[in-house]
Amino acid sequence: MEIAWAAELGGLLADHGFTVICGGGTGVMEAVCRGTSEKGGRSIGILRGTDPLEANRWVDTVIPTGLGTSRNRIIILSGKVVVAVGGKYGTLSEIAYALQAGKPVCAIGKWSGIDGVVPVSSPEEALDFIIKNSRGDLCLPLRN
Repeated sequence: MEIAWAAELGGLLADHGFTVICGGGTGVMEAVCRGTSEKGGRSIGILRGTDPLEANRWVDTVIPTGLGTSRNRIIILSGKVVVAVGGKYGTLSEIAYALQAGKPVCAIGKWSGIDGVVPVSSPEEALDFIIKNSRGDLCLPLRN
């Protein structure tokens, strides 16, 4: 479900002119980048390693950092709004960074019950949240 949800959200974001910023990896991150690409949108992948080939094939702009999970803060500070879809502790750290930075955060799945995180139940609802809370780029810390 999360993969399909992320791909649909990516398409909706592209339709509305948003740039997707994520970790550039597989799973949900790949799905959102694919959805964005298929609709002619743009995505940026901020990688944990130094090899640009680690990015999924749908990422338009690859930024290798060699920072490991420390790059999570860069992902968050690079966008206006955060959408969390599933994930593990890396996603949780990104949510914490976003809340510390005063960024609006919405989530589907297990992280939607955290104080300060707005639960959403569909890609369309996430898009509405994004539109209401942004004025440009979008940060999507998506993990699978």
